[in-house]
Amino acid sequence: MENIILTQIPLSDLETIIQKCVDNAINANSLNPNQNQVNSELITIKQAAEFLSLSVPTIYSKVSKGELPFMKVSKRLYFSREDLTSYIKSGRQNTKQEDKENAHNLLGN
Repeated sequence: MENIILTQIPLSDLETIIQKCVDNAINANSLNPNQNQVNSELITIKQAAEFLSLSVPTIYSKVSKGELPFMKVSKRLYFSREDLTSYIKSGRQNTKQEDKENAHNLLGN
């Protein structure tokens, strides 16, 4: 178990910490350009179905409902692996521990 220490810091310090974390994440991605290239790769509907472990008709259904981001050229649909990964991550549920920590943070305890 991790030791957690809660302390008050000025908002400007918090903003600086967050900015440094974001900059580090951006720099880490730019150091590995192959990863960005793989994530931005365009794939077909069949590949998207395999990637998401769904059937092709389910992909068509999600596209028609506006649930999946896609690109269309003529009658063909294309998907970005990066967009599909974001779609999957958007369904992430917090663990009970994360909910408990969030509640404690909101209550200031």
